[in-house]
Amino acid sequence: MFQQIEEYLKTMSAQLLQGCRILAYDGTPLYTPDGVANYNALWLRDFSYMTEYAGNLIPPKDIIRCIRFSIQHRREDGWMPDRVTASGKGIYAAGEDGAPIGLANLDNTPFLIYTVYSLSLLIEEEQFRPLFLEWDPFLTAGMKLIPLSSQGLVYNAPDNPHSPYGFTDTVCKTGQLFLESLLFWRACRIMEKLGSAHSSWYNQKAQAIENRLSVFRNPQTGEYYAAEKDCRQTDIWGMAYMLYINFPVTSREKEGILSFLAEHYEAYMYRGQVRHLLKGEYWNRLLISIEKETYQNGAYWATASGWLIWCLAQKDIALARKTLIEAVQYFQEEGFFECVNERYQKLPSFVVSATNVYGGLLRLKEDCPAFFSDEDIL
Repeated sequence: MFQQIEEYLKTMSAQLLQGCRILAYDGTPLYTPDGVANYNALWLRDFSYMTEYAGNLIPPKDIIRCIRFSIQHRREDGWMPDRVTASGKGIYAAGEDGAPIGLANLDNTPFLIYTVYSLSLLIEEEQFRPLFLEWDPFLTAGMKLIPLSSQGLVYNAPDNPHSPYGFTDTVCKTGQLFLESLLFWRACRIMEKLGSAHSSWYNQKAQAIENRLSVFRNPQTGEYYAAEKDCRQTDIWGMAYMLYINFPVTSREKEGILSFLAEHYEAYMYRGQVRHLLKGEYWNRLLISIEKETYQNGAYWATASGWLIWCLAQKDIALARKTLIEAVQYFQEEGFFECVNERYQKLPSFVVSATNVYGGLLRLKEDCPAFFSDEDIL
């Protein structure tokens, strides 16, 4: 069964990647978030997910050109773009061009760094090293612009907020931020691993986050909150991602997260796809109006399904299998949408809905062989 699921997800990921590929004004191949030209630009975070979870399906030369295209269209001060249009216009914040949602997104440079790291795993070191030396100064400049609190966590001012993580870019999370700090931490550790000329700075910043991230944790329940001030609410995606990227936590903290995710499963999962918050909860503050139970204010996304399946497999293999099977059944019956709910579907042919689940399954083959044995217990 699982071999068939893997082949299906690989095939569909390849088809969606081919369908979303367009050419920029200079011939650079851009991979848009969807295959129906709704998001007609190269989004740095979506492309990062594609390369991380399905990089084996993308020619490395395309990845190199997309990285260069992104860096070429950085803002004058060095802030990396949220996206770059096929005409070559760099846009730095969420929202329509000319009507941004908040200040520039806080996750642009971290996701570009993840793409660079994914490339390093796909090509030989002697080919990668000169590319990294070329890009290191620009990546570091972009990272040093991201606002941090005095404690070293990513910070979003309540009175003049940035748009935060791109899959919550309509949400006004303020104060110190949980998931955005995880993204920053991971980018720091990657740059250190790749041998950045600024490795000591990256180590210092990453260590500060490791020392302070527990500020978001509720010690009674084990859950983590999305933000310090506005939107101090349970962050399902953030908790799953925290474990998925191997952020250093104690065994007690890890067990607390896994137990919370297993015990509250029905409150955030729908047909194998994941809500940002627990069911019945909505973000306390938004940057724009979003109807409840839709999009980033109550809908369910496959973007985070791979992380949740991997986490659940550490605690309850049967529940993890159930989640994977239900997600694939939805894909086969309905298609790959950006987000869904009962009687609600937004944007078909959404690429990372396939690639992120595919990547999570490949990760499980390495980390949890028991997931693939004794299938008759399903």
